[in-house]
Order: sequence, then structure tokens, then C-alpha cells
Amino acid sequence: MPSTSEPKIIAGNANRPLGNAISRRMSMHRGMSVELVDARVERFNDQEIFVEVYENVRGEDMFIIQPTSNPANDNLMELLIMTDALRRSSASRITAVVPYFGYARQDRRTKARTPISAKLVANMMVEAGIERVLTMDLHATQIQGFFDIPVDNLYAAPIFALDIKHHFKGQMDGIMVVSPDVGGVARARELAKRIEAPLSIVDKRREKAGEVAEMTVIGDVSGKKCIIVDDLVDTAGTLCKAADLLMEHGAAEVHAYITHGVLSGPAVERVEKSVMKSLVITDTIETTEAAKKCPNIRVVPTAPMFAQAIINIWNGTSVSSLFEDSTLAPIYEGMYQVD
Repeated sequence: MPSTSEPKIIAGNANRPLGNAISRRMSMHRGMSVELVDARVERFNDQEIFVEVYENVRGEDMFIIQPTSNPANDNLMELLIMTDALRRSSASRITAVVPYFGYARQDRRTKARTPISAKLVANMMVEAGIERVLTMDLHATQIQGFFDIPVDNLYAAPIFALDIKHHFKGQMDGIMVVSPDVGGVARARELAKRIEAPLSIVDKRREKAGEVAEMTVIGDVSGKKCIIVDDLVDTAGTLCKAADLLMEHGAAEVHAYITHGVLSGPAVERVEKSVMKSLVITDTIETTEAAKKCPNIRVVPTAPMFAQAIINIWNGTSVSSLFEDSTLAPIYEGMYQVD
């Protein structure tokens, strides 16, 4: 057990709303006020990052909330400098809460003379002084092995399962879970098992990154309410094409549940104009104003899960217990009804 009375959380600028939400949820769970550590994280005129912590953190168990989303390099550097500031201030342990882990798509060498950037980022984080990582839905689970420190990888599937059972109550017999590619089958199968639904696959072939040459549907989706499951949506081009293809194969409706809403460039406009009835994302990446205004984009909160995970890590209790409906549903306090 740590020697501190309470866990301490500090947030960077990448997703302040999530940091505030986590602190509020922790206050509810603990029955006392848990505020973000008072600090300034700002940039000089030449864009150098400067961090100053105004509170005493000596001997404290620190949790830094900082996704490394766009701009990935700035947010990553901010995380490293915050870590250095806390380490030099004698914090007892530093845990990086990285809801979205940037550079995760560069997890292997796809061609000659290319980097494995995810491994480089892992090395940088460990060298800076981070002793544990808490993240959600890593693009590739083997990234956990890039770190020589403990990595707790949370999953959005339990939250999505609660959401689907709530919003499709009485219609579950007509649900079909769809993996948007062969590589995402394990992720889609996990959700399909949770909601007891069949599984289909959209097989896609890429000529180069970001461009799909050919797509085919494996499985009978006719008359089904299809739910596409993936870990991230970037420009949404492939997602919208997959939705079109499913409708062409007779799907009754198409919805998408995707953990990280990167939503770069024309993504929001594409989603709004697509045949998809809804795109459900989480708040691991701060939601843009355009996405908030989009009528068929909905955001589900991750703060309850992250807040409980932080408390469990601090207490030295199980984090994997959060993957069960019976444990997770009460944390969401009636938001979803579990039969």
C-alpha cells in the first residue's frame, strides 16, 4: 500500500475535459473531493513546453492524464516533461494515464527501412520516469510488450456492450457485429460474445495507406442491424465505404462503435453524409465542436472506468474486474440497465 492518503491526478492540455471528469468521478467514488493537482503546462513563444507544479508532490502516487492524440508530438512531449517535473519533485510513483496511445499504428516494420515508432515512444516514456501505463484499446495488443513496465490496457467493449443492450433493447435478435477488416476480428468477436450476436467481416485490400482498393463482405448481413466495431476512426473513408457495402448486401441499418474518434480532415462531414445511422465514440480524445454538432455522432464517457481503474491501481486491487458487466454497470450509475 502507498504511504499517501489519496491518489493524486494531474492533467495535461491534450484532454482537459476528460481529466476534470475523472477527478469528479473519483470524488464520487471516494466520497471526498479529489481535485486535479494545481500546475501550469504552457508554451513559450518558440513553442517550447514549460511545466510548473504548484503543489507538494513529494512521496505521492501520481497519475498523469494525457492522451497523445493530435498534435501527437506536442502532447507526447508534454507528457514526458510533466513526468520529468514530477520525478524531480520526488513523487513516489508516476503512472501515465494515456487513454489514446499515439504512434500505435506504427507497431511493426511493414516495409524495408521503416521505423517501429511505437517501441521508440515506449522507450522514451520509460526513460522519462513513467513506472506504469494505463491506456485503452491499444491498436495492437503486442505494444504492451514494448514496455518494460506494467501496462494496463482497458477495453471499451464492456462499455459498448452496455450501451448496445440499452439502445437496442428488444431488438437484440437482429444485431450483427461486423469487423471492418480481418485484423480486427478478435476485437469484434469479444463484443459479439458479450451481446450474444453473430459476427461478420468486411475483407479489405489496401494498395497503400489510407486507400482501399477492394472490399468484400464475409457472412450474410441481409436484414440485420449491423454494428461495425473498431479501435479508431481517422478520416472515416474506409468506415463509410464499409457502411455502403453492408447496405448494398441487404443490411437493414448500419451503426458503428469505435473507441478512439481521431476524426481527421473530412471525417465528420463524411460521417454526417453517410448511410450510417450512428457513430458511437468515446471521449479518450477530446471531441471537436464539429463532432459534437454532428447529428449521427454520439460520445460515451470513459471517465467512470478510468477513475475506478486509477483507484484500483492505487489500492493494489484488480483492474480486470472492470471488464465484467456486474462490476462496470454500477460504476455507470444507472446510465445503462443490465437485465
